[in-house]
Amino acid sequence: MDRLAPLNAFIHAAESRSFTAAGRDLGISASAVGKAVARLEDRLGVRLFHRSTRRITLTAEGELFLRRCQAIFGELEAAELELAQSSAAPRGKLRVSLPLIGMLMVPSLAGFARAFPEVDLELDFTDRLVDVIEEGLDVVVRTGQVADSRLKTRQLGTYGYVIVSSPSYLERQGVPQVPEDLASHACLHHRWSASGKLERWAFTRDGRALDIELPVAMVANTMEPLIQFAERGLGLMYTPTFTVRRQLADGTLRPVLDTYLRSLGTLQLLWPASRQQSPKLKVFIDYMVRYLMADPS
Repeated sequence: MDRLAPLNAFIHAAESRSFTAAGRDLGISASAVGKAVARLEDRLGVRLFHRSTRRITLTAEGELFLRRCQAIFGELEAAELELAQSSAAPRGKLRVSLPLIGMLMVPSLAGFARAFPEVDLELDFTDRLVDVIEEGLDVVVRTGQVADSRLKTRQLGTYGYVIVSSPSYLERQGVPQVPEDLASHACLHHRWSASGKLERWAFTRDGRALDIELPVAMVANTMEPLIQFAERGLGLMYTPTFTVRRQLADGTLRPVLDTYLRSLGTLQLLWPASRQQSPKLKVFIDYMVRYLMADPS
């Protein structure tokens, strides 16, 4: 075990590119991580990291050694999990990052919490690009495609978009028949928090994208208030279909211009590739793949 501790410190530092982050993960100081790595380098007779005042990067020898160490610890974790899964129920804290739109996934998350009461969910809703490994997250739900060789991914599904408004608004203002009709309507817009840009309403006609300038009656950086404003007859909004599934079913919101909407989005799960799936992570992944794009209630 005395030989494994420095290897573990080296792996965490190499994966996070930070002694500070490694120390946070391991519950020790950054200085202790640095000393453990230095002793390991002395024992091996090679330099594993290039160090500067701002960052650390792996040497060629460090890259090779990291792959070997990850394989060793991967086998150890697999052995431990194989025994744990035979007797232990999923339990413990699970740190999950979701996009702001994920607040509309609460019914699915509540279903998971009911099914696995011994798993303590710690949820972080943000549209910023998180560093899964450095921030110590167990799993991330994100829209779009994310390319990171350090992460494993699993697609949750694809979703379409819809333009909706309340029946009272459409009776009062009329139903738009073509995208150009929106020029005389109140359009409720979503602003991406990360970029500060308004989300584009993606129209198509005869296979070609349409560039339509829309009025801006209201802007919000989350979907929930826009949905509520649309339900109250204040305008039309553009949103992923799954966010208004209930309202479409009970008729409080009605879709318009469906034949002009072409955009498809993707939801996927991401988690560190160097970690074996713990029971709590495995059941979370399996549950979300099965239920997130459906109504679990």
